[in-house]
Amino acid sequence: MMSKPTTSEPTTSEPTGFLYPFIEAEERDPSALVADLALSARGKMGESRAMRAATIERCADIVSQAAAAMADCFSRGGRLLAFGNGGSATDAESAVGLFVQPPSGRPLPALSLVDDRAVLTALANDIGFDVVFSRQVIAHGRPGDMAIGFSTSGDSRNVLRALEEASRRQLLTIGLCGNQGGAMAASDAVAHCFLVRSDSIHRIQEAQDALVLRLWSAVQHHLGEEGTP
Repeated sequence: MMSKPTTSEPTTSEPTGFLYPFIEAEERDPSALVADLALSARGKMGESRAMRAATIERCADIVSQAAAAMADCFSRGGRLLAFGNGGSATDAESAVGLFVQPPSGRPLPALSLVDDRAVLTALANDIGFDVVFSRQVIAHGRPGDMAIGFSTSGDSRNVLRALEEASRRQLLTIGLCGNQGGAMAASDAVAHCFLVRSDSIHRIQEAQDALVLRLWSAVQHHLGEEGTP
């Protein structure tokens, strides 16, 4: 966390500056500031909506292929393992929640590899952070299971190692990445890779969430259940 400035230290910059630079200016008219904030929010909402729509359209074929493969795994008793770092960890947790407790359709088995703090911290402390997910894939993964890794850069080493381990163990592998795709997009260990073509972490994660929802819906459809995209 950033330490708070003392009363003797002038405040020169706020962490929100990169999001709302006009807040840094000496705005004297509150109504104008509110209007600027509203305009900025509408602009970001528009960018997010456009990115989600473009990504889903571009990835439609991959979604269909991955969903068919996942439905086959689920129908044979497979389980989905999900993982990621930081904001991508929460995306992994959300994906697991969607499959385990869906708003409609059939609940499907899934496990978040970011949930167990004792396991994560033990592996990170005793061996190294690079293996916090791959070691869990070894412990929990079985042939016929599925592994889905989230990385906005595509270069998260622990995510890549887990996908590589999953591939070696005959799990179906799915990756979600952004920007240029990084090592994930080039990896032979990733059977189905979803690339969000943006350099904004916010837009990447929003589009990845939309892809997961579409993927879940397509899996439910393949299983003969009702899923809402």
